[in-house]
Amino acid sequence: MRSRFLCSLLVVASSLSVWSQAAKPPNAPRNGGDFSDNVQPGNKVPTGVILVKGAWFSASDSVTPVPEGGSVSNNIFSNQYFGMSYAVPPDWEEKYKGPPPSDSGRYVLLQLRPADTFKGPARGSILVTAQDMFFTPFPANNALELVNYSKNHLQADYKVELPPTRTTVAGHPFTFYAYWSPIAELHWYVLATEIRCHAVQILVTSRDTKLLENLIADMNKMKLPEEANPTAGTGGGAFPVCIKDYANEENLITRVDPVLTEHKFNPVPVRIIIDKEGKVKHIHFLSAFPDQAKAITDALNQWRFKRYMRGGKPTEVETGIMFGRASYPMGRAASNAPAE
Repeated sequence: MRSRFLCSLLVVASSLSVWSQAAKPPNAPRNGGDFSDNVQPGNKVPTGVILVKGAWFSASDSVTPVPEGGSVSNNIFSNQYFGMSYAVPPDWEEKYKGPPPSDSGRYVLLQLRPADTFKGPARGSILVTAQDMFFTPFPANNALELVNYSKNHLQADYKVELPPTRTTVAGHPFTFYAYWSPIAELHWYVLATEIRCHAVQILVTSRDTKLLENLIADMNKMKLPEEANPTAGTGGGAFPVCIKDYANEENLITRVDPVLTEHKFNPVPVRIIIDKEGKVKHIHFLSAFPDQAKAITDALNQWRFKRYMRGGKPTEVETGIMFGRASYPMGRAASNAPAE
């Protein structure tokens, strides 16, 4: 089985520094500051209260599915945006929800781990992520290129067990890729495909390769949209056609720039759906402050595009726009499809 699967996932590890309790410097301040000797603040923030709302994800309506909107119910993970569903393996559970999407379009869709009832020689984990290919910082145009880039940039202490190989899961093409750590004796099996211009990756990790093979085999029960493909997956059918950099002068009839009352320096990645008449029907902010979201929404509601024609019929389009400047170099732009 290992000869048939795996794609690469960039796993970012955070390190925690443990500071020893040293003697305080002379004349330590009584209240506040790093060297305060008052460790019991007088005023506590009530539970669940956020003092300052930071950049966050949001959408212009609550009906249109968004990538981060998946959930587990009755042991079935469903995500309407990606048109996928996956039965949680017996004796596995979702304990934690993923973080909000990053401003580079990275999503954690699902995290699973063995439940207390799990019996086996070794435990493991299942992680499902999606990388928005409109905003990726990596030089890749599709899921296959992203996998190859990740494989070519593994750290020296990881070893490739199987290079990216085409396979079929649940009747759909995937790229499979495997690597391991000889020191930790851990194996990573990765499956990747593309849906709506997102590289969807499934990463299973364990010391038990038989467990990994069984988990991969169970994924043949997944349900996926027809478009899923590591080198395609650009929408169509029940989904809008997704086109990178579609919001350019060639396709825009009317553009109104947002009026921002405060200067902030965060990038604001936005995905929009353009209806068959060229109007913006849905706005999805991956990360934005509330005032930014309002100003950009007010502006985008006035934008007008040429109708996008496919097979002689007007078709909805999904595209991405970066307001402000990204804090990283974005990947290569794909060529635009023609509009009429």
